[in-house]
Parts: sequence; structure tokens; C-alpha cells
Amino acid sequence: MWLTDLKIVLPDRVLERGAVNIEDGRIAEIVEGDKRGYGLSAVGLTLIPGVIDLHGDMLERDIEPRPNAMFPTTVALYELDKRLAGTGITTAFAAVGFAWHQNDLRTQEKATEIIRGIQAKRHELMVDFRVHARFEIANTGTAAILEGLLADKLVDMVSLMDHTPGQGQYADITRYIDFMVKWLGIPREMLENDAKERMKTKIAEVSETPRDWSQADEVCRLARTHGIPIASHDDDKPAKIDQMAAMGVSISEFPVTEEAARYARAKGMFTIMGAPNAYRGGSNTGNLSALHAIEAGLVDILATDYYPAAMLQTAFKLAKQGVLPLYQVMKLIAENPAKAVGLHDRGRIEVGLQADLVLVEEAHDHPRIRATLRQGHPIYWDAHMAHLSQLTAQATL
Repeated sequence: MWLTDLKIVLPDRVLERGAVNIEDGRIAEIVEGDKRGYGLSAVGLTLIPGVIDLHGDMLERDIEPRPNAMFPTTVALYELDKRLAGTGITTAFAAVGFAWHQNDLRTQEKATEIIRGIQAKRHELMVDFRVHARFEIANTGTAAILEGLLADKLVDMVSLMDHTPGQGQYADITRYIDFMVKWLGIPREMLENDAKERMKTKIAEVSETPRDWSQADEVCRLARTHGIPIASHDDDKPAKIDQMAAMGVSISEFPVTEEAARYARAKGMFTIMGAPNAYRGGSNTGNLSALHAIEAGLVDILATDYYPAAMLQTAFKLAKQGVLPLYQVMKLIAENPAKAVGLHDRGRIEVGLQADLVLVEEAHDHPRIRATLRQGHPIYWDAHMAHLSQLTAQATL
């Protein structure tokens, strides 16, 4: 199948007019210039690689859209699958958290159930869904759970979290409490008491005995054994990054300070920032601005975090504002995520790679996705594309 008369974003440049041929789910040929009379003419559209998201929290929110209002994992998956395809995402790592607040959704039992549910339905989904398992560093029993999931080949990425208030993402306790009250609907007094107790415990751990990192060490050992990429979450200081690097961590997710982001890059880690943060120009918890970090050259990867549409919208916004050329911006949402987790068959428009592609109309205040293809097959195809298909068919009669 030929897609012709396109603007094509290649890894190192942009072809203002070209064509791509797709055969057996892969990119078979890329041609610069006119290719009239072949395949589907997509005049006015831009072709970019399918978006790869390494950290999306949407599935958990779709399973429990309101506190204690639970829906089946399968229902949430089917609906999220459609939404992601419509935002140009072709590979999605669903972030599933283990025992952050010990609410109904993030218990170890529920998290395991969600992961098994994802893997059971993967073959039915349009987007390539994978699992990003998130573990709080002090969780007991974490390693045993992960060992079973890895043995069954159910986890594709692991990250270590420390959501203890008073450090990391929640160094500002007031911001932490305000955010959690709004997000989870937990009574303020309960959160204030919990924060005080957790901070007291943390201070005692640091002052009386070294913090117990045995669970985190074992989680990382298991992930390394199975060749699973490991990320650290909300890095705030070089000392923490050194510790993470020593355990085999290769990705720094959402560093909360410029110092941490810069040090992570110096240690050879991939750095991930949230696309919503970059689009809005600032963090909603008062931490490092992703836009500032991109401008400083400290960001390798953008992630949906909580809002899928932000990936592509942010990429085109950055290019339009001259922060980065369009072909370099695409590295943040496709090529670099693929490299970070070893998916070498996708992430670029290049001969021989999977035909995971997105057709975008730029002639609007905000770019509009007109089609998404995974392995050459349409998984999202709107009325505009149907009209173009009709015009092409009439032209060949």
C-alpha cells in the first residue's frame, strides 16, 4: 500500500513531499517527491512515526473513575485502547502501581489482577499494550510478586517509587496534601496525620538505622535477570541517582529538579518528563518544568503521564514555537522511548521497521490526527481519510 503526496518526518530531516510504501506490515520503500497514480493520495497531511508511551496512568483511572466506583479491567482496556489509537499512540506501557496508598485499586492483589487482565487481552487490542509495574521501595513481599509475574512473562518494565511525603515529588507537604485531597478525595485531616506519621518513620529510619533497600535491590536483580528495563521515579538528588544507577536503573522518570535531571543524563540514563507538564509549561506539583528541561537539553523522552492527547499536541507545539525542529521533537515521543526499552523494530520512519504510523493534519490551531496505523493496518481512520480514499478510488476509474 502506497501513501503518497505527504510531508514525511524522517529521523534526520523532513521531506516536504514524499511517499511511503507498506508491505507485510513494514515500511518497504520511502520516496522523495511526486508519486502520483500510486495508492492513497494524502495531500495536506504529515506522516510521523507511531507514538510510544512508556508511562501512562490512565488505565487505573478508567478502572476506578471515581473513588470506590470500580469497573472491570477488560471494559477499561477496550475503551482506553480506542482513545490511545485516536491520539496516535501505537505502543503503550500501562503503569500499574503496587501499594502506594493501600487503597482498593493499588493493593498487590488488585495490581496483579490488572496485569494479568492486560496480558490476557493483548491479542484483541489495537494498540500494542505492555505492562509497566511500579513498586514502592518499602513494600514487603514485592520481590516475590514480581518473580511470579516475570516467570509468566507478564511485565515489560519496572520502576521504583518513593512517595514518602517530605522528599522527592512531594517535598512540599502542603502541595502533597492539596493534590491528594483533590485527586483521591481523601479527607484532609487523614492525609495530614498520615503524612506526619510517614515523615516521622522516615526520620527514624535515616537517623537510627540505614534505610532498608533489600526489597528494591531484589526487585532490580530480578528485572536485570529477565532483561527488563528499570526506571527510578521522581529523582531529586545526585546521591539517589547514584544509588539507582548502582542497582541497574537506566531510566530516570520525572526528575523533580534540574540538578537531578542533569546528573541523570551525565550518568547515561534516559530522562523522561511528562508531556502534560511540557504542554502547560509547568509542573502541577511545583517541581521541575518539563518545558524548561527540554530547552536546557535535559529530556530524552516524553510520556503521557495522565493525558494521552498531550504527547502529539506537545510535540507539534514545541516545533511550532521553535524549541526543537519537528524531526528532533519526534525523537522524544517515538525513537527515544523505543531505544530506552529495547524496541528496535519501531519508533522511526525507516525502511524495514514496523509500519506504525500516524497521519496528522497541521492546518489547525491544534494538529488533528486523521489516521493511525499499526503494522500497516488502520486502527484509527476518520471521515477525512474516508473522503481521501473515495477521491483516490474515483481518480483510478
